[in-house]
Amino acid sequence: MRLWSIHPMYLDVKGLVALWREGLLAQKVLQGTTRGYRRHPQLRRFQSQADPLGAIGAYLEAVANEAASRGYRFDAGKIHPGRSYDKIPLTRGQLHYEWEHLRSKLSRRDMRRYQAALAVDEPETHPLFVVVAGEPADWEVARRDGAGMEAARTDWG
Repeated sequence: MRLWSIHPMYLDVKGLVALWREGLLAQKVLQGTTRGYRRHPQLRRFQSQADPLGAIGAYLEAVANEAASRGYRFDAGKIHPGRSYDKIPLTRGQLHYEWEHLRSKLSRRDMRRYQAALAVDEPETHPLFVVVAGEPADWEVARRDGAGMEAARTDWG
């Protein structure tokens, strides 16, 4: 499960569709209507909110809006009706970790989006998040991929 912290505008079509499906799965987990993924680390930031279902609803709403801006029809009726607009803190380290992870994926899947992403140093976040100083989240799986992405940085401030 990857619930991107970066703005969905950067995702290719495959990534956007996957985000929608995974966001809906996360919503089901938070509703308690599925057995799997209940302890998935990426859900912690939603579970820690006063209104976890409202937070995931706001998250999914932005994904649906991005899809609509591209002419795709995601069924926004599947989104839990309550919306929470409290901003969730996102560390700069997590933002940059995800940005490098996405650029690596785009380099293999969508060269046009990859080239555009190379020109962006500071990506916009998903509207639900606000950037604060810090390292990648403790729930993130730091790894090295085939493109040489590495999470071992110290300039996340």
